[in-house]
Amino acid sequence: MLDKKNLFELAKVTANAKAGAPTAYSFGDNKFSYSELNETLRKELNEYAATPALYRENKNTIFSLMEVIVDDVLPVRVMEMYGMFAEIKQFSQGEKAVFTQRVTAASRRRAKQFITKVGLAGVYEVFKLDGRKFELEATAFGGAAQISIEEFLDGRMDLAELLDIVMEGLDEKIYEEIHKALNAGIANLQASNKASEASFVEAEMDRLIAIADAYGKATVYCTYEFAATMVPSEGWVADAHREEKWNNGYLANYKGHNVIVLPQSYEDETNTKKVVDPSVAYIIPTGADKPVKIAFEGQTLVREWENRDWSKEIQVYKKLGVGAIVTNNICVYENTSLKK
Repeated sequence: MLDKKNLFELAKVTANAKAGAPTAYSFGDNKFSYSELNETLRKELNEYAATPALYRENKNTIFSLMEVIVDDVLPVRVMEMYGMFAEIKQFSQGEKAVFTQRVTAASRRRAKQFITKVGLAGVYEVFKLDGRKFELEATAFGGAAQISIEEFLDGRMDLAELLDIVMEGLDEKIYEEIHKALNAGIANLQASNKASEASFVEAEMDRLIAIADAYGKATVYCTYEFAATMVPSEGWVADAHREEKWNNGYLANYKGHNVIVLPQSYEDETNTKKVVDPSVAYIIPTGADKPVKIAFEGQTLVREWENRDWSKEIQVYKKLGVGAIVTNNICVYENTSLKK
């Protein structure tokens, strides 16, 4: 069984490894593939909780490791996933999460801006404004995984899997809050920056792109469902475009503008309610202020709660804030036929 220092180092290397990368990761004097790294961490973690007695002895080490990994890896994952349109900052506990609006020639021409913060239970509040600085209040997010006493006694508790579930749950919650914040701000956009049609109408998309292009080369952000509908008039499409759509399901470039497909997820296991509305495409100029603001505050906290039936809940607490500054250089296209 590894000592605490080496266990933490192994966990960090594993958490930052990429599943599809053909890389040999170094730990100690050895080289590991991605799958070997995960299996090694799984084995080492589970040795710390191989019996109820060992778990009692080592649980504070296990919880500390989970806290360190979430704080070390979650911001990196969020940056990789959403950094193209989100500004992400980390703040100490109690520190004010302040974002500064960058002033450009385009922003000076801006008529107005719509600033929203996501709160719990679907409540949207405004940022606190002070000149060009925006203060975003962090909100506590938490969750718990229940483990029965039988899983302990039978050795079926998988701590590595528990850590994965925690990371995925927080990541999905952030993604959900991003879209709530964007949609809340976009509801106030002026009519000329929006289009709503029962299908993909090329002329309307071109009109919105032209507006966003006035502030910087526009990029279209949408789900796969929406991207699959973005096909220009038949006479304009070349054989290469048809081949790309056949192979990928959509065109990654629309008339010189990148089309970025956002990952889709479901809010529950029934696969009925999608996190991202597939009917909406966001057209955002490159070089402008990133509309989404994400603030991580303080450190993650992990604790155990024991129920009357001796089952245990591993509870996770993380403070973060998500908001959106939606200005009139952003456009939105809604294809109502794709409404979730």
